Amino acid sequence: MDHSLPDPTPARPHLARRFVAEFLGTGLLVTIVVGSGIAAAELSPDDVGLQLLENSLATALGLAVLILMFGPVSGAHFNPVVTLVDWVIGARSDTGLPLRDVAPYIVAQVLGGSAGAVLANVMFDVPWQLASTDRATGGHLVAEVVATAGLVLLVFSLARTASGSVTAAAVGAYIGAAYWFTSSTSFANPAVTVGRVFSDTFAGIAPGSVPPFILMQLLGGVVGLALVLVLYPTAARAADDVVVPHSVDAKL
Repeated sequence: MDHSLPDPTPARPHLARRFVAEFLGTGLLVTIVVGSGIAAAELSPDDVGLQLLENSLATALGLAVLILMFGPVSGAHFNPVVTLVDWVIGARSDTGLPLRDVAPYIVAQVLGGSAGAVLANVMFDVPWQLASTDRATGGHLVAEVVATAGLVLLVFSLARTASGSVTAAAVGAYIGAAYWFTSSTSFANPAVTVGRVFSDTFAGIAPGSVPPFILMQLLGGVVGLALVLVLYPTAARAADDVVVPHSVDAKL
């Protein structure tokens, strides 16, 4: 008779399904960011503040919807920093994203983000060319550390207590607010940063600004990780539920 205990770790959907979910989720997120930026610039050409309001509102609402749409499959990371922090935290207790899945997640996110920007260009008949907006100022780089650290802390604190719908709304609200309280308008995501290179529009970022932005986002991830470990020492127990729970046990 087999007296072994059952595996307490819920089985995740097949990696191929999660890859597609991360590709589509990140891609559509960038499509929302870039597409709403183009629409805002066309609808409110003489009011940058109104353009930012329109862009941030669409992004906040769209991100919440995407988390609900794809979260049950992949967790709705849509962000290499979230993926890396999930792996680091979970590695301590064999929870969270396993190391073998980290690279596929990040590849899906970066490819999806790039495809999403191209899709937005096509929908709005924008000629394809690399972005020319230089954003790498000292203030913007500090803002990326703050925005990314806050996002990481929010995601992992919510994973311990909140349902998927609450998490989706909270993450969307945070990103929408961070558009306004950070000077960089809160990219907070290397995959989104890379994607926005491929659209020379309101939401674009010049290729030369990408490396320092990503470096600061990774630093923000480290700061956020440190805060999570200090404030929530048992966060590893909830690593499987980042950003939202995703397992075959959830009727997938």
